[in-house]
Amino acid sequence: MFLIKRLIPLLFFFLQAMQLMAQGNDGVTEVTLKVMPGLQFDVVRFTVKPGALVKLSFTNTDDMSHNLLITKPGKRLAVVNAALQLEEKGPAMNYIPKSSDVLWSVPILSPEQTKSLSFKAPLQAGAYPYVCTYPGHGFVMYGVMYVNAEGKMPELKNDPNIPPARQEDKLADAGKHDIHHAHQQEMPKADHPYATVPPYLYRIFMEDASPAAIAVSLPQNLSYCWDAGVCRLRYAWKGGFVDNTALWKGHADATAKIIGTIFYRDKTTYPLRVGDPDAIPVTEYKGYRLVDKYPEFHYTLNGIDVYELILPKEDGKGLVRKFRIPDANKEVWFAANLHDEAVTYEASAGNWDHEKLRLNPQQAREFTLIMTSYPLVYSRKK
Repeated sequence: MFLIKRLIPLLFFFLQAMQLMAQGNDGVTEVTLKVMPGLQFDVVRFTVKPGALVKLSFTNTDDMSHNLLITKPGKRLAVVNAALQLEEKGPAMNYIPKSSDVLWSVPILSPEQTKSLSFKAPLQAGAYPYVCTYPGHGFVMYGVMYVNAEGKMPELKNDPNIPPARQEDKLADAGKHDIHHAHQQEMPKADHPYATVPPYLYRIFMEDASPAAIAVSLPQNLSYCWDAGVCRLRYAWKGGFVDNTALWKGHADATAKIIGTIFYRDKTTYPLRVGDPDAIPVTEYKGYRLVDKYPEFHYTLNGIDVYELILPKEDGKGLVRKFRIPDANKEVWFAANLHDEAVTYEASAGNWDHEKLRLNPQQAREFTLIMTSYPLVYSRKK
């Protein structure tokens, strides 16, 4: 009996070792991720079984630095925002915030570097996002690891856990059988990972904006910069879109170069106010969804949800901004610099009080501002 008791632990370790040996390469789910131009992972979704051993190899095939974090379900944006809050501490921390929402991570990789990450998949089924949290990347550069025993994923075009622009991109989907070979697919040679037919957007570094800037290309040769870091439209221009060459080549402090002429720049301290027309609200970015391919930005002002959709004027002479504040319970004010913006405003509701549009709570729940540019009107007349 004594001998049997001594042998039980040895038997346990022997069986465990035999199990690992039996698994070999076949017992490990291998995933290879690379980077496409335009701040995109080449594969933006894959499946693993609960508790499976996973080896993820990440190669930075881009001209700029990237990291990779796997988060708890539903925590991608929280982790991205936490990384932005690191500010000057970010580089030393590889832009990986100390958060229980981060499950596994690969530190910042320079171009052509590769690092592997081995882990045991969660036992709980769910959608586990992976994301690059390098400043300016996290809102568009992400994907999802689906954990379930069946190897199921939503239909690609309806998958809410991948970038909207990739929902019709067959290269985005590694599938449940071929993730070992996903990296062998030929990657697009174009500068964009999807068709550049407006509207489309880039999450990229822009001049006069925070690292969380989003550049949006519209029909009518119009474009604008929306700053997710402070939740506001920064400026708009007419002409081409942006030249990302310097940024993608990894030049220090590089920003996207605007192709065209800026016709509008917001010079207010902050355009939207809630309650007090002179008080600057506390903002928080919540992401965006696509409405007929146009991004509708979701953010909060003092905790109140705001939705903003920006469209081109049909004549190409300005912008149409549609706001929704469904739970407005106070007056809402829109501040403008009427003497310095070179634009005229037409509001669907409210009344102008000097340079502020005043809306009661009912009016603020849905209203539109049409902005017409003097320079664009003049250039057309010429």
